Amino acid sequence: MRKILLLLGLFPATMVLAQKKVNPQKIAATITEEDLKKHLYIIAGAEMEGRETATEGQRKAAAYIENEFKKIGLLPGYNGSYQMPFPVYKDSLVSASLKVNDTEFALNNDFQPNLRMARSGEFYFSELVFAGHGIVDPNRDDYNGQSVKGKAVLILDGAPADYKTELKGMLAPNAMFAKYQRAVEKGAALVLFVSNDFPRKAGAAPSMYVNLYAPEQPTALYNISASVAEKLIGAEWQSIRETAKQTAVPAKVYKANLAVQLNKKVQFLESTNVLGYLEGSDKSDEWLVITAHYDHLGKRGDVIYYGADDDGSGTVAVIEMAEAFAKAKAAGQGPRRNILFMTVSGEEKGLWGSAWYADYPAVPLEKTTANLNIDMIGRVDTERTSADTLNYVYVVGDDKLSTELKPLSEGVNKKYLKMTLDYKFNDPKDPNRIYFRSDHYNFAKKGVPVIFYYDGMLQSDYHKPGDTPDKINYTLLKKRAQLVFYTAWEMANRDNMMKRDLEIPTMTR
Repeated sequence: MRKILLLLGLFPATMVLAQKKVNPQKIAATITEEDLKKHLYIIAGAEMEGRETATEGQRKAAAYIENEFKKIGLLPGYNGSYQMPFPVYKDSLVSASLKVNDTEFALNNDFQPNLRMARSGEFYFSELVFAGHGIVDPNRDDYNGQSVKGKAVLILDGAPADYKTELKGMLAPNAMFAKYQRAVEKGAALVLFVSNDFPRKAGAAPSMYVNLYAPEQPTALYNISASVAEKLIGAEWQSIRETAKQTAVPAKVYKANLAVQLNKKVQFLESTNVLGYLEGSDKSDEWLVITAHYDHLGKRGDVIYYGADDDGSGTVAVIEMAEAFAKAKAAGQGPRRNILFMTVSGEEKGLWGSAWYADYPAVPLEKTTANLNIDMIGRVDTERTSADTLNYVYVVGDDKLSTELKPLSEGVNKKYLKMTLDYKFNDPKDPNRIYFRSDHYNFAKKGVPVIFYYDGMLQSDYHKPGDTPDKINYTLLKKRAQLVFYTAWEMANRDNMMKRDLEIPTMTR
């Protein structure tokens, strides 16, 4: 690399002048529907088994992407390798029991532990705190002053008929995740959720995670049947249950001897991100990072969750863009900055792969001009009714971190494609919190300017087995991939890195 830099140093003006004259349209035209389709039918094919993190299907997908990077001519992006490993741990249940006073309840018939949140051991409580629906928001606190520090807490599922909120998804105050988080914040040792879906045919699903070692162990979480709740609360249970359907019920301490026991096995696994890079010319100490996640939900029994749009579409777009830039370089029209092409795994589990990269980056984050992230660009938002359904993309995050993002993005689009750039998900009140739900956010948390490209498909086949390659609109996929390519071209070749002149938004996924 040093010899190359010396030669480049002799002719910087010539190189830059030549670069400015390059028209990237012929290069963008090498991103074709045929190639996107060819790659996607493999990535989202049955052989990849849904590409669940730390499974054989994911490893097959990683090997395919690595091989494509090699064929394209990308250099290995992580310590001489194309794959960056990170640890994954998997819990499986050995045994569990739950007893109230002298009555023992049956696993799966009346209770089920959440293996990620429930740790091995035995726990005994002589009382518990009933906290109604466990809802906490600026206008309501179902705990009503009751201290739950170190205690067992009983919470009803759902919300009463008179509770209203505009928030949706797992962060809404009446969602199970949010309720659990509020109980954790209040210091609960054990959370019992009363669920209506008992008995359950399936046992507790094996749990996967990356943070085996943590400053604090998680609060245990169990789902229980109404029969267990009635045994814990006693004669008041039926009247509480009826009242709670309509309105809030008061928090209260109940006496009961509760014993829970859990024994789980921890399996040590591994997953990988796949990284390849193209070396820049006169700005090869700076980087542009282009990402998509290649993992999906895997299999449920014999049913495959193919993940063609989510995010096979982004993955194949990264491969095609890498090939386009490599062809440009082979023709003497390569980028000024290095471009790192990275497909990550663990996104569906909680943005694991990108979080690992952000904590242990392969290239300096302070020298990373931007991250362009692609997560679902192959279909049409089924909730979109405007006439531009075949000529749009949701652009997310271009109003954050850098004031230069939006002008650059809009300028490129106006010059080359004239698509509708929809900023719906930039709204701070977006109930889906899309900005915080894909891999770009782990770059943004570190201050790297980001743009996220997305088709908005949250209905239809989202996270269902029907997300298959035959349902992709390949013309639209090509157009969106080319938009990202043109944006990357501009970012990789401009004189200065993107400014970092706006505050870093903070939030949890």
